[in-house]
Amino acid sequence: MPRLSEVIAALDALWPSASAEDWDAVGTVCGDPDQEVSRVLFAVDPVQEIVDEAVKLDADLLVTHHPLYLRGTTTVAASNFKGRVVHTLIKNDIALHVAHTNADRADPGVSDALAGALDLRVVGPLVPDPTDADGRRGLGRVCELDHPLTVREFAARAAERLPATAQGIRVAGDPEALVRTVAVSGGSGDSLFAEVRAAGVDAFLTADLRHHPASEARAHSPLALLDAAHWATEWPWCELAAAQLDEISDRHGWDLRVHVSKTVTDPWNSHSPSPGAPN
Repeated sequence: MPRLSEVIAALDALWPSASAEDWDAVGTVCGDPDQEVSRVLFAVDPVQEIVDEAVKLDADLLVTHHPLYLRGTTTVAASNFKGRVVHTLIKNDIALHVAHTNADRADPGVSDALAGALDLRVVGPLVPDPTDADGRRGLGRVCELDHPLTVREFAARAAERLPATAQGIRVAGDPEALVRTVAVSGGSGDSLFAEVRAAGVDAFLTADLRHHPASEARAHSPLALLDAAHWATEWPWCELAAAQLDEISDRHGWDLRVHVSKTVTDPWNSHSPSPGAPN
Protein backbone atom coordinates (compact mmCIF):
# COMPACT_ATOMS: atom_id res chain seq x y z
CA MET A 1 0.00 0.00 0.00
CA PRO A 2 1.24 3.50 -0.74
CA ARG A 3 1.91 6.09 1.92
CA LEU A 4 -0.24 9.19 2.10
CA SER A 5 2.70 11.29 0.89
CA GLU A 6 2.91 9.19 -2.30
CA VAL A 7 -0.82 9.50 -3.03
CA ILE A 8 -0.74 13.26 -2.35
CA ALA A 9 2.23 13.64 -4.72
CA ALA A 10 0.18 11.94 -7.44
CA LEU A 11 -2.82 14.21 -6.76
CA ASP A 12 -0.59 17.29 -6.81
CA ALA A 13 0.65 16.24 -10.24
CA LEU A 14 -2.97 16.20 -11.45
CA TRP A 15 -3.93 19.47 -9.75
CA PRO A 16 -0.82 21.50 -8.84
CA SER A 17 -1.41 23.68 -5.79
CA ALA A 18 0.49 26.51 -7.47
CA SER A 19 -2.25 26.82 -10.10
CA ALA A 20 -4.92 27.65 -7.50
CA GLU A 21 -6.20 31.20 -7.12
CA ASP A 22 -4.32 33.33 -4.57
CA TRP A 23 -7.36 33.49 -2.28
CA ASP A 24 -7.92 29.74 -2.29
CA ALA A 25 -7.02 27.17 0.38
CA VAL A 26 -6.01 23.89 -1.24
CA GLY A 27 -3.82 20.95 -0.33
CA THR A 28 -3.69 18.60 2.64
CA VAL A 29 -5.68 19.77 5.66
CA CYS A 30 -4.82 16.89 8.01
CA GLY A 31 -3.13 13.53 7.80
CA ASP A 32 0.15 11.78 8.63
CA PRO A 33 2.38 11.66 5.51
CA ASP A 34 3.67 8.23 6.59
CA GLN A 35 0.29 6.56 7.09
CA GLU A 36 -0.69 3.87 4.60
CA VAL A 37 -3.62 4.46 2.25
CA SER A 38 -5.83 1.68 0.93
CA ARG A 39 -9.25 3.33 0.46
CA VAL A 40 -10.08 6.82 -0.84
CA LEU A 41 -13.39 8.69 -0.93
CA PHE A 42 -14.10 11.64 -3.26
CA ALA A 43 -16.81 14.21 -2.49
CA VAL A 44 -17.66 17.85 -3.14
CA ASP A 45 -18.06 19.11 0.43
CA PRO A 46 -16.04 18.35 3.60
CA VAL A 47 -19.12 18.34 5.83
CA GLN A 48 -19.87 16.05 8.77
CA GLU A 49 -22.21 13.85 6.73
CA ILE A 50 -19.42 13.10 4.26
CA VAL A 51 -16.84 12.56 7.00
CA ASP A 52 -19.19 10.09 8.71
CA GLU A 53 -19.51 8.30 5.38
CA ALA A 54 -15.71 8.09 5.14
CA VAL A 55 -15.61 6.58 8.64
CA LYS A 56 -18.22 3.93 7.74
CA LEU A 57 -16.33 3.16 4.55
CA ASP A 58 -13.09 2.75 6.54
CA ALA A 59 -11.42 5.25 4.22
CA ASP A 60 -7.87 6.47 4.86
CA LEU A 61 -8.16 9.57 2.68
CA LEU A 62 -11.02 11.93 1.87
CA VAL A 63 -10.55 14.19 -1.16
CA THR A 64 -12.99 17.08 -1.52
CA HIS A 65 -13.41 19.88 -4.01
CA HIS A 66 -14.43 22.53 -1.51
CA PRO A 67 -12.01 23.70 1.19
CA LEU A 68 -12.78 23.15 4.85
CA TYR A 69 -11.15 26.38 6.01
CA LEU A 70 -11.24 28.84 3.12
CA ARG A 71 -10.64 31.89 5.35
CA GLY A 72 -8.48 30.28 8.01
CA THR A 73 -9.29 29.75 11.66
CA THR A 74 -7.90 30.17 15.16
CA THR A 75 -9.46 27.01 16.58
CA VAL A 76 -10.38 23.45 15.70
CA ALA A 77 -12.39 22.94 18.89
CA ALA A 78 -15.11 20.33 18.51
CA SER A 79 -17.62 22.86 19.83
CA ASN A 80 -18.14 24.10 16.24
CA PHE A 81 -19.05 22.05 13.19
CA LYS A 82 -15.75 22.45 11.35
CA GLY A 83 -13.84 21.54 14.48
CA ARG A 84 -15.97 18.41 14.81
CA VAL A 85 -15.04 17.50 11.24
CA VAL A 86 -11.32 17.80 12.08
CA HIS A 87 -11.72 15.80 15.31
CA THR A 88 -13.62 13.03 13.52
CA LEU A 89 -11.01 12.81 10.78
CA ILE A 90 -8.03 12.67 13.14
CA LYS A 91 -9.65 10.23 15.58
CA ASN A 92 -10.29 7.84 12.69
CA ASP A 93 -6.92 8.31 10.95
CA ILE A 94 -8.52 9.83 7.87
CA ALA A 95 -6.56 12.41 5.91
CA LEU A 96 -8.30 15.30 4.14
CA HIS A 97 -7.00 16.76 0.88
CA VAL A 98 -8.61 19.62 -1.08
CA ALA A 99 -8.43 20.36 -4.83
CA HIS A 100 -10.49 23.49 -5.60
CA THR A 101 -9.55 26.17 -8.16
CA ASN A 102 -6.48 24.11 -9.09
CA ALA A 103 -8.92 21.38 -10.18
CA ASP A 104 -11.04 24.02 -11.96
CA ARG A 105 -8.03 25.05 -14.08
CA ALA A 106 -6.71 21.53 -14.72
CA ASP A 107 -6.77 19.55 -17.96
CA PRO A 108 -9.01 17.68 -17.54
CA GLY A 109 -10.77 19.60 -14.80
CA VAL A 110 -14.10 20.38 -13.22
CA SER A 111 -15.65 21.95 -16.32
CA ASP A 112 -14.44 19.08 -18.54
CA ALA A 113 -16.31 16.69 -16.26
CA LEU A 114 -19.40 18.91 -16.45
CA ALA A 115 -19.19 18.99 -20.25
CA GLY A 116 -18.79 15.22 -20.33
CA ALA A 117 -21.89 14.71 -18.21
CA LEU A 118 -23.84 16.76 -20.74
CA ASP A 119 -22.37 15.00 -23.81
CA LEU A 120 -20.70 18.18 -25.04
CA ARG A 121 -17.53 18.32 -27.14
CA VAL A 122 -14.95 20.59 -25.54
CA VAL A 123 -13.40 23.09 -27.95
CA GLY A 124 -11.16 24.85 -25.43
CA PRO A 125 -11.03 26.78 -22.15
CA LEU A 126 -13.31 29.76 -21.65
CA VAL A 127 -10.56 31.65 -19.82
CA PRO A 128 -7.23 30.17 -20.98
CA ASP A 129 -4.38 29.77 -18.53
CA PRO A 130 -1.64 32.03 -19.93
CA THR A 131 1.05 29.67 -18.63
CA ASP A 132 -0.27 26.76 -20.74
CA ALA A 133 1.37 26.77 -24.16
CA ASP A 134 -1.02 24.05 -25.37
CA GLY A 135 -4.08 26.19 -24.59
CA ARG A 136 -5.96 23.42 -22.80
CA ARG A 137 -5.97 24.56 -19.16
CA GLY A 138 -8.04 27.38 -17.72
CA LEU A 139 -11.41 28.26 -16.23
CA GLY A 140 -14.63 27.05 -17.85
CA ARG A 141 -14.96 25.38 -21.23
CA VAL A 142 -16.36 26.34 -24.62
CA CYS A 143 -18.27 23.41 -26.09
CA GLU A 144 -20.28 22.22 -29.06
CA LEU A 145 -23.41 20.04 -29.06
CA ASP A 146 -23.49 16.92 -31.19
CA HIS A 147 -26.62 18.35 -32.85
CA PRO A 148 -28.63 21.55 -32.27
CA LEU A 149 -31.18 21.57 -29.46
CA THR A 150 -33.65 24.17 -28.37
CA VAL A 151 -32.96 25.88 -25.07
CA ARG A 152 -35.87 23.91 -23.63
CA GLU A 153 -34.41 20.61 -24.85
CA PHE A 154 -30.91 21.44 -23.63
CA ALA A 155 -32.26 22.38 -20.21
CA ALA A 156 -34.10 19.06 -20.09
CA ARG A 157 -30.85 17.25 -20.96
CA ALA A 158 -29.06 19.06 -18.14
CA ALA A 159 -31.84 18.24 -15.68
CA GLU A 160 -31.65 14.57 -16.68
CA ARG A 161 -27.86 14.20 -16.77
CA LEU A 162 -26.81 16.18 -13.70
CA PRO A 163 -27.48 14.87 -10.17
CA ALA A 164 -31.01 15.62 -8.99
CA THR A 165 -31.39 18.63 -6.71
CA ALA A 166 -34.31 20.63 -5.36
CA GLN A 167 -33.44 23.53 -7.64
CA GLY A 168 -33.24 21.65 -10.91
CA ILE A 169 -32.32 23.94 -13.81
CA ARG A 170 -33.44 27.56 -14.01
CA VAL A 171 -33.54 29.07 -17.51
CA ALA A 172 -33.41 32.62 -18.84
CA GLY A 173 -34.03 33.10 -22.56
CA ASP A 174 -36.25 32.03 -25.43
CA PRO A 175 -37.10 28.36 -24.80
CA GLU A 176 -37.35 27.70 -28.55
CA ALA A 177 -34.03 29.33 -29.53
CA LEU A 178 -31.51 26.91 -31.01
CA VAL A 179 -28.34 26.01 -29.12
CA ARG A 180 -25.28 24.86 -31.03
CA THR A 181 -22.48 26.14 -28.82
CA VAL A 182 -22.33 26.34 -25.01
CA ALA A 183 -20.00 27.72 -22.38
CA VAL A 184 -19.93 25.75 -19.13
CA SER A 185 -18.35 26.53 -15.79
CA GLY A 186 -18.68 24.29 -12.76
CA GLY A 187 -19.59 26.22 -9.63
CA SER A 188 -20.27 29.96 -9.46
CA GLY A 189 -19.90 31.45 -12.94
CA ASP A 190 -21.44 34.90 -13.11
CA SER A 191 -18.02 36.59 -12.96
CA LEU A 192 -17.34 35.15 -16.44
CA PHE A 193 -20.04 36.92 -18.47
CA ALA A 194 -17.57 39.09 -20.40
CA GLU A 195 -15.64 35.99 -21.50
CA VAL A 196 -18.86 34.15 -22.34
CA ARG A 197 -20.01 37.02 -24.60
CA ALA A 198 -16.57 37.16 -26.23
CA ALA A 199 -16.82 33.42 -26.98
CA GLY A 200 -20.00 34.06 -28.99
CA VAL A 201 -21.81 30.98 -27.67
CA ASP A 202 -25.57 30.43 -27.73
CA ALA A 203 -25.91 29.43 -24.06
CA PHE A 204 -24.08 29.49 -20.75
CA LEU A 205 -24.58 26.75 -18.14
CA THR A 206 -23.19 27.37 -14.67
CA ALA A 207 -24.42 27.86 -11.07
CA ASP A 208 -25.19 30.58 -8.54
CA LEU A 209 -26.35 33.17 -11.07
CA ARG A 210 -27.34 36.36 -9.24
CA HIS A 211 -30.17 38.69 -10.27
CA HIS A 212 -28.22 41.73 -11.46
CA PRO A 213 -25.42 39.98 -13.40
CA ALA A 214 -27.98 37.69 -15.07
CA SER A 215 -30.31 40.58 -15.91
CA GLU A 216 -27.45 42.61 -17.40
CA ALA A 217 -26.19 39.62 -19.37
CA ARG A 218 -29.63 39.14 -20.90
CA ALA A 219 -29.77 42.85 -21.80
CA HIS A 220 -26.44 42.59 -23.61
CA SER A 221 -27.40 39.74 -25.96
CA PRO A 222 -29.87 36.88 -26.58
CA LEU A 223 -27.53 34.53 -24.68
CA ALA A 224 -29.53 31.80 -22.95
CA LEU A 225 -28.67 31.20 -19.30
CA LEU A 226 -29.01 27.87 -17.53
CA ASP A 227 -28.51 27.99 -13.77
CA ALA A 228 -27.98 24.64 -12.02
CA ALA A 229 -27.26 23.89 -8.38
CA HIS A 230 -23.64 24.58 -7.43
CA TRP A 231 -23.13 21.08 -6.02
CA ALA A 232 -24.63 19.42 -9.11
CA THR A 233 -22.27 21.18 -11.52
CA GLU A 234 -19.20 20.08 -9.56
CA TRP A 235 -20.13 16.53 -8.56
CA PRO A 236 -19.21 15.03 -11.99
CA TRP A 237 -15.61 16.00 -11.24
CA CYS A 238 -15.59 13.51 -8.37
CA GLU A 239 -16.15 10.65 -10.82
CA LEU A 240 -13.48 12.02 -13.18
CA ALA A 241 -10.98 12.45 -10.33
CA ALA A 242 -11.69 8.97 -8.98
CA ALA A 243 -11.07 7.49 -12.42
CA GLN A 244 -7.78 9.39 -12.67
CA LEU A 245 -6.62 8.06 -9.30
CA ASP A 246 -7.74 4.54 -10.27
CA GLU A 247 -5.49 4.73 -13.34
CA ILE A 248 -2.56 5.94 -11.25
CA SER A 249 -3.16 3.17 -8.72
CA ASP A 250 -3.17 0.53 -11.48
CA ARG A 251 0.00 1.97 -13.00
CA HIS A 252 1.87 1.87 -9.68
CA GLY A 253 0.36 -1.41 -8.46
CA TRP A 254 -1.12 0.29 -5.40
CA ASP A 255 -4.44 -1.60 -5.48
CA LEU A 256 -6.32 1.38 -4.04
CA ARG A 257 -10.07 1.12 -3.56
CA VAL A 258 -11.48 4.41 -4.80
CA HIS A 259 -15.06 5.53 -4.12
CA VAL A 260 -17.28 8.48 -5.01
CA SER A 261 -19.83 9.72 -2.50
CA LYS A 262 -23.35 9.93 -3.88
CA THR A 263 -24.58 11.80 -0.81
CA VAL A 264 -26.31 15.02 -1.88
CA THR A 265 -24.77 17.87 0.10
CA ASP A 266 -26.47 20.67 -1.79
CA PRO A 267 -27.87 22.84 1.03
CA TRP A 268 -31.28 23.27 -0.67
CA ASN A 269 -33.43 20.21 -0.03
CA SER A 270 -36.94 21.15 -1.20
CA HIS A 271 -38.70 23.37 -3.71
CA SER A 272 -42.21 24.84 -3.80
CA PRO A 273 -43.06 26.27 -7.24
CA SER A 274 -45.07 29.48 -7.33
CA PRO A 275 -48.66 28.85 -8.50
CA GLY A 276 -48.96 29.84 -12.14
CA ALA A 277 -45.19 30.17 -12.59
CA PRO A 278 -43.84 29.47 -16.11
CA ASN A 279 -42.53 25.96 -16.63
